[in-house]
Amino acid sequence: MKVLVPVKRVLDYNIKVRVKPDGSGVDLANVKMSMNPFDEIAVEEAVRLKERGKVEEVVVVSIGAKQAQETLRTALAMGADRAILVEVDTASQDIEPLAVAKILKAVVEEEHPSLVIAGKQAIDGDMSATGQMTAALLGWGQATFASRIDIDGDRAVVAREVDGGLQTIGVKLPAVVTADLRLNEPRYPSLPNIMKAKKKPLRETTAAAYGVDTRPRLEVIKTVEAPTRQAGERVPDVETLVAKLKEKGIL
Repeated sequence: MKVLVPVKRVLDYNIKVRVKPDGSGVDLANVKMSMNPFDEIAVEEAVRLKERGKVEEVVVVSIGAKQAQETLRTALAMGADRAILVEVDTASQDIEPLAVAKILKAVVEEEHPSLVIAGKQAIDGDMSATGQMTAALLGWGQATFASRIDIDGDRAVVAREVDGGLQTIGVKLPAVVTADLRLNEPRYPSLPNIMKAKKKPLRETTAAAYGVDTRPRLEVIKTVEAPTRQAGERVPDVETLVAKLKEKGIL
């Protein structure tokens, strides 16, 4: 059984986001980039399935700029077996989920995995759409927001995070599963594994080779920083609180 895990190179979650002076987007110059945290969880889960003997091979794929090689090497150091980098001409802009899903569909048809485990969303766009779109294009079953994944024969048993708690479903393989935060805690790659990752195969290709147009359909008019949160105000009693809320139009 083979598992495919898409990973995305994003601005590190510990870095304060800065907007470009002209408002054209987020400033990514000279800032730390890393693997999307939800994708890191997906890689960890695929590696754990391999360690339990449920999976024979873990393949990671990234779609974007040349620098995404670093992200793929991190996934290889965590325990993935092979990596694929799909370079795009519009890598300076965020690639929209539908274009990513079309590329992933082509990679799946080339690699023939039984399971795709993706992060539920990327922390830059927060669209939470790529996994669902990929499943739709492939005609596969899907289980989103997974907090537990078990392989039982020809199906995956997935516990999903829902508003009312947890929902456990069975989905027939092949399928697409998206990982939620509580699925696991990713490991830190050891130094020997980081060195081994440099020798693991990493194949490079392009979106054009798959016949996918990655030009954006949406135009960003302007990007602005979130307004600074105003200081709170103490009130002596409930009556004053109600009066203040009415004054601000909240009540």
